[in-house]
Amino acid sequence: MEDYVYIAKFADIQCAHSGSSDAMRTIIDCFKIEPNVREMVSAVGGGGKTTTIFKLAAKLKQLNKKVLITTTTAIYNPEKELYDNIVVLDREETIEKNWENGSITVLGRTISEENKLLGVNKEFIDNIYSRGLFDFILVEADGSKRKPIKAPDSHEPVIPSLTTKTIGVIGMDSIGKTIDEATVHRPLIFSKVTNSKIGGIITEDTVVRLILSKEGLFKGTPVDSERYLLLNKADSELQIRQANEIAEKLKGIQLQLNGIIAGSMKHERIRCI
Repeated sequence: MEDYVYIAKFADIQCAHSGSSDAMRTIIDCFKIEPNVREMVSAVGGGGKTTTIFKLAAKLKQLNKKVLITTTTAIYNPEKELYDNIVVLDREETIEKNWENGSITVLGRTISEENKLLGVNKEFIDNIYSRGLFDFILVEADGSKRKPIKAPDSHEPVIPSLTTKTIGVIGMDSIGKTIDEATVHRPLIFSKVTNSKIGGIITEDTVVRLILSKEGLFKGTPVDSERYLLLNKADSELQIRQANEIAEKLKGIQLQLNGIIAGSMKHERIRCI
């Protein structure tokens, strides 16, 4: 994590490789993405997975890359201005096309009555990646029902085995909130994984336990996948301090993390800790 520097004031947090001032690539740099190296990136957890994926896709599109966004669970059918192409398999549409450079394609199995794009199986995504149809594949590999924090059930997350980077997302707006259905997706499992009680308060230590647990945030991550922690929705000075405290608590612990990122993906104000 030492190869990053701060390039903005506290109110406008960004990050970049040392010596770089290209703001367009700050998100790409924070996740250590090399534009000319094909990757599959999967997002898990809660608190901004979909936003993160679409923000990253937009930056890669600006670099003239062919990007596929898909899910192994479900996402809300995205607004049309966020993508160039959409493939829905139950309409007998095919993903096997000569997709144009500088484009974003969205893939799903079907669209539900709730206007959700339902996911495809992870083996199908692995096959697409192996065939090199896209420069980058971005996968929402977990569900959280729009809650800022969660713990995975026995069948979660559903991460394609060829994932090269896994982004574990936690919403910093969960800290100080109660462990209940209003804030936490799967609060009973969450309380067990974090050694907490239903009705207790989520603290920085609670978040650290979720990150460290084998049944927690990075459960099921492929062995060869890099791991990135995204402390998202850190929109206030207090939340940034809390993110820094979490990062400090993780230092010195034997945990395979390739980067810690804090800030707001929605507003593209982020830094690498």
